[in-house]
Amino acid sequence: NKFNKFFRMVKKRTCVFLSGKETNLKNLISYSRDKSFPIKISLIICNNNKAEGIKYAKWHNIPLILVNTKNKNSDNKILLQLKNYRISFICLAGYMKIISNKIIKEFRDKIINIHPSLLPKFKGLNTFSRVLKNKEIKSGCTVHYVNDKLDTGHIIKSKKFFLIPSDNETTLKHKTQNLEYKAFPQAIISIFRHR
Repeated sequence: NKFNKFFRMVKKRTCVFLSGKETNLKNLISYSRDKSFPIKISLIICNNNKAEGIKYAKWHNIPLILVNTKNKNSDNKILLQLKNYRISFICLAGYMKIISNKIIKEFRDKIINIHPSLLPKFKGLNTFSRVLKNKEIKSGCTVHYVNDKLDTGHIIKSKKFFLIPSDNETTLKHKTQNLEYKAFPQAIISIFRHR
């Protein structure tokens, strides 16, 4: 009936965590404007006051909280804001800080991350240089759930491309980002399709 249809379409109030330029944020904002997309970006948390992603928040009138993650009380501040904004889902989009167990416990199976390699290969940082150094024949990106170990959570979606001899860190970054723009929204749709 109509009520059930409406109830299914209520978007999940989502927070995006970021640290930098974050074109993935821009991409998710664009997708979230579609009424059939399952999330609404209701909050942005950033731990870098020079991050370019801040301007996307301002342009789109999305509440933004700047957090100093070196402060030992930062977890409590983050959790309080997530509660204040009634957040039920979290996307990490270039967030260069390991999420604490305290937050993971509160949002178990409700935090996802996008990583610029084909996990389980090349967890952590400096992905592109490591892919080249290892002479990989393919690379890509992975969307996964966040748990208490770095880049080891259950994989939701991955996308790949094959390297060519002329590839360098710049071309790898460009190719990977283009895949991320597809993989992240597709992963989000697949999560909520099954809930």
